Amino acid sequence: MGARADHPRQSSHFHSVMSVNVVAIPHEPKPLKKFVRFGIDLYSQSPYFVPPLIFDEVETLMPDKNPAFEYCDAQAFMAYRDGKPVGRIAVIINNVVNERSGKKEARFGFVDFVDDAEVSAALFAAAEDWARQHGMSEMIGPMGFTDMDHEGMLVDGFDEMGTMATIYNYPYYPEHLSRLGYVKDVDWVEYRVDVPSEVPEKFKRISNIVREKYGLRSIKFTSRKKLKEQYGQPLFDLINEAYDKLYGYSPLTQRQIDYYIKKYLDILRLDCLSVIVDGAGELVALGISIPSLSAALRKSKGRLFPFGWYHLLRSIYGKNDTVDLMLIAVKAEYMNRGVNALIFDDLIPVYNAHGFRVAESNLELEGNDSVRLQWQYFPHRQHRRRRAFRKDI
Repeated sequence: MGARADHPRQSSHFHSVMSVNVVAIPHEPKPLKKFVRFGIDLYSQSPYFVPPLIFDEVETLMPDKNPAFEYCDAQAFMAYRDGKPVGRIAVIINNVVNERSGKKEARFGFVDFVDDAEVSAALFAAAEDWARQHGMSEMIGPMGFTDMDHEGMLVDGFDEMGTMATIYNYPYYPEHLSRLGYVKDVDWVEYRVDVPSEVPEKFKRISNIVREKYGLRSIKFTSRKKLKEQYGQPLFDLINEAYDKLYGYSPLTQRQIDYYIKKYLDILRLDCLSVIVDGAGELVALGISIPSLSAALRKSKGRLFPFGWYHLLRSIYGKNDTVDLMLIAVKAEYMNRGVNALIFDDLIPVYNAHGFRVAESNLELEGNDSVRLQWQYFPHRQHRRRRAFRKDI
């Protein structure tokens, strides 16, 4: 599948007249902006790449902005050849995850490089050296500070449009990692799902049974203020509980929860949010989806100003045929009891009202059968696969 994706073949691949110079990047806005920009400029010719918002990426990498730095150490590096940027990488040590797992893992992320073996070797050598100096013995990635950051290198589906929640990379990336001694740790898969014109009969039936049996109901919000006050905290508490045992999960601290309530709940389209509660109004399950921002982010080239905000608002509230399924979380005692059917029963009519024809699933671990099997009731295709790599250092 992926070999058709366009990417720049660099002439530097064939010569090494000038050696590669790798530089540690200070945690300051100006150099970090160059770091982020490199990861966007490298894809200027790609029809599939969806850029992040520059200010958002910079903020993620700044200790005084990102609460994850309370328990993470990190360092960004850039590679230069002949004075020109040719690669970037960030190394992150998540001390909480390491304490929970008993491992000494460093994570690499925010990684991009031209198709040059010398460049990728120099970048990863710098990252591995830094990790070893900080007492680490393994490197895994691509991963971010927490699960709220992008993770997983694309290994299949290079000719599919990316999403705001995922990494896009050229087909040569995994080849470089294999050459450098990195091996598969886990894979995630993603699906493109057709939105049915009505709720499938099976989901209707299950959702009626579940409502009746457990006294559950879905609630809708028209006020962000009310959503934040009533369910902002429980929403992230539920994510912490539901995702706790997943690969590399880093529990969100109170400061992070406060940060994400402010950051994410302000941009959600409220009718695309499904909140399921019990008779006492306690949160039981949650489905978060958002109109696809891929086309808008491509038009904005990662900038909010002067017109990026306009494209984003049009994607959220204007005509759009694609919705991104960001996450589903279900309380432990309700797992595998049909609660997912309530979420679909709630959201499918909303999707039809807005003209959404296609849904993009988020990352699902390839062995997570309970999530994977829910797509059997919809026309769907697995269109992307991504990987976390591991290496002893």
